[in-house]
Amino acid sequence: MKQSLGFLLFILVLCRSLPSLGQTTSLTLDECIEYALENQPALEQSLIDQQIGRHEINASLAEWLPQISANYALNHNIERQSMVIGDQTIRMGQNYNSNIELRADQTLYSNEAFLASRASRNTRLRLEQDVASTKINTVVDVSKAFYDILLTREQLNILDENIVRQQKQYNDAFAQYENGIVDKTDYQRASITLANTRSSRNRTQESLKAKFAYLKQLIGFPLEEEFDLNYNSQQVLEREIQLDTTQDLQIESRIEYRQLTTDRELLKLNTNYYQMGLIPRVSAYVNYNPQYFNNNFGDLYGTAYPTSSVGLTASIPIFTGNKRIQQIKIAKLQESRLDVTIEDTKRAINTEYQTALASYKSDYLDMTTLRSNADLAQQVYNTIKLQYDEGIKSYLEVIVAETELQTAQLNYLNAVFQLLSSKLDFQKAIGTIEIN
Repeated sequence: MKQSLGFLLFILVLCRSLPSLGQTTSLTLDECIEYALENQPALEQSLIDQQIGRHEINASLAEWLPQISANYALNHNIERQSMVIGDQTIRMGQNYNSNIELRADQTLYSNEAFLASRASRNTRLRLEQDVASTKINTVVDVSKAFYDILLTREQLNILDENIVRQQKQYNDAFAQYENGIVDKTDYQRASITLANTRSSRNRTQESLKAKFAYLKQLIGFPLEEEFDLNYNSQQVLEREIQLDTTQDLQIESRIEYRQLTTDRELLKLNTNYYQMGLIPRVSAYVNYNPQYFNNNFGDLYGTAYPTSSVGLTASIPIFTGNKRIQQIKIAKLQESRLDVTIEDTKRAINTEYQTALASYKSDYLDMTTLRSNADLAQQVYNTIKLQYDEGIKSYLEVIVAETELQTAQLNYLNAVFQLLSSKLDFQKAIGTIEIN
């Protein structure tokens, strides 16, 4: 009895563990985006660059803090200096001498430190904008890849339905041929159509593997693991294809424009830095320097003879060979060049917005037209198939109607994907892509 209960318990535990062993992660679009924002390599690199930039800012600002240094020296004077006093030659100094210098410097004013302080806020902002730009591109790319897989699966469903229908038509045509009702051309044509559809399905199925690999790359999913998509295709289409096209373009909302305006502020600070080049660098210092000397090395550090001092230092660049003037001119030209870039970017953003808007409107019209065509093609096929069954139409007309139906259905799906892509392009162009 104990052995039976133990075996039964083992079977129950094993049965509970089996589903988890074969379980595959299923992700919605939002979950794919969230996963990508946490694991995508490009975004991870951008976040690391942001951390590097912050450390570089802190390193620049460290100049305002006291700088403490220590220097040590030990000398063995093999031949000491000689000096003649009267008729006597006297050796100067000791055989051994050593000194330890301790120095503390405090910057009171420095153009470099002043520039670092003023630029720190804009530099941090620029780093945040770089991360935001990467996130926006990530959201767009992941969404397009998700929709591409979704539409590819819908294509597979259509091809599967066509294969089932064409297989039945082939069986019916072959049975009619065997019964002497029709000649062999009907079932041969059915065979060709069926083979072509199966080939299309196989090609689409293989492309689905590559698209999953691409999406896995985009979101940073582990290569050794698998995942599936969790979606309701009808809900996705109804929710995602609609877009308010009355939104006006606000160039300031584009991350590219904000990046350039931040760059302009940094260039202004750089110009100001060269213009203030004649202001002296001022610092205070404290110096303590104990010295040791003796003819015997063992007694060298027995007695210290310290010196110490405090003071101010100022470094004034009086003449730099016209270098500062040239640097000011270069900095101003860099500002002018960036202003040209900003104006050109404004025009480019407006063109991108107008193009995306026109593409969305055109793609929406194409989608509605092709959806209507697909419905009509279905009606035409049903009518011709019914007429063929009644002996009114030839089998060739059935094949033509079925080919037109399949083409119309696939064209409609391609139009839906193109519409979804156009919507993302429009949202990116107008600067409304949401990121965490």
